[in-house]
Amino acid sequence: MTTVTTSRSDRRVSPVFLGILAVTAVTGWATWTGFAQQPGLAVFLFVTAAWVVSLCLHEYAHARTALHSGDITVGAKGYLTLNPMKYTHALLSIVLPVIFVIMGGIGLPGGAVFIERGRIRGRWRHSLVSAAGPLTNVLFAAVCTAPFWLHALDGVPSDFRYALAFLALLQVTAAILNFLPVPGLDGYGILEPWLSPGAKRQVEPFAPFGLLFVFALLWVPSINAVFFDLVDAILRGLGVGDWDTSSGYGLYRFW
Repeated sequence: MTTVTTSRSDRRVSPVFLGILAVTAVTGWATWTGFAQQPGLAVFLFVTAAWVVSLCLHEYAHARTALHSGDITVGAKGYLTLNPMKYTHALLSIVLPVIFVIMGGIGLPGGAVFIERGRIRGRWRHSLVSAAGPLTNVLFAAVCTAPFWLHALDGVPSDFRYALAFLALLQVTAAILNFLPVPGLDGYGILEPWLSPGAKRQVEPFAPFGLLFVFALLWVPSINAVFFDLVDAILRGLGVGDWDTSSGYGLYRFW
């Protein structure tokens, strides 16, 4: 097995990510202050940029956990720089999730970083590598909803409040979808190390189609209703009302 070292440059934060972070900060400020002539445009840019930031952090969590679990190749692949252009499938990881947000307000998960699983020893470590990404979405959702469940909304402008609520909805949907035990998603990656070799062989051919299967199910009205009822129940438990999320989605689709 080839030995690969991780240099300091392999961990340096990418200017691309810093640029996305800057867009998030500027448009968040514009949403908060009402500086933009079109509030919806500011909300759109803020939520989209923040969503891409969360996607980068999701994949970084996978890579960083893999690094500490034994896969020292992730640094040389650029996965520790938070640069979305370094991902294995930039289309699946960034472009499609953004399109799905625009189309239907769903935080679509996407496969991105290639982990050399043969370098990782121990079933718990394999499960933790898979769980690290969606747990990042859970943390992101907790941060977005903190003003709601801490009852700290006094002085928060309504547009910014609605934007946070919609961003939280995206994080909750992403976490739920990622935790589904469907081949190709992180939920299955958590369970896979504990399956028998025979079960893994039977499931393996379906892995490339897992995300498409979930997408197709969400088009079934009854399943879609159950899914969003669950999302709404979680958000209400965090203090985010239906009015907040629907208003945020309305502002987001400013066109």
